[in-house]
Amino acid sequence: MVTGPVEQPSLVARPRAALPVDPHPVGLPGEPRPAGLAGDVHALGRAVARTPTEPRWREDVLRRLRPVRRGFAEHVRLTEGPTGLYRELLTQSPRLDHRVRLLTREHAMIVAAILAVQQIAERPEGHPDEVRHRAAHLLRRLARHRRRGADLLWEAYQTDLGGET
Repeated sequence: MVTGPVEQPSLVARPRAALPVDPHPVGLPGEPRPAGLAGDVHALGRAVARTPTEPRWREDVLRRLRPVRRGFAEHVRLTEGPTGLYRELLTQSPRLDHRVRLLTREHAMIVAAILAVQQIAERPEGHPDEVRHRAAHLLRRLARHRRRGADLLWEAYQTDLGGET
């Protein structure tokens, strides 16, 4: 039996020195940040949101865009490849064919949006507002694609219509 106040360790008293320092943090100290492609997209959004007059703003946007491009290429490979997720879904749930085709078409549009951000950001004469506009467009497409993909997985694995095997 515990009597008296229970003391809990304080996160404020012991900062985590092992974590890399983010010069533009979002959220509370010690708050987990998303990993993988979601984390890379989050970092790109933070970089774009900074003031474009900050030194090396354009270079930081490009630096944060590279892992998004690589991560999205990996996503496409894992979903569309010969042993990819979409093939497995269609084998188990052929009714999802239309939604899978829509997601596959979105892949091409997102790749084009990534290239558009890269091209305008690489041009020194490119206006920061144009970089932001194209990056915002990309971030919205990625968020919508993520939601649609999650909805597809929910539909495939949580909905039991029966007779579909």
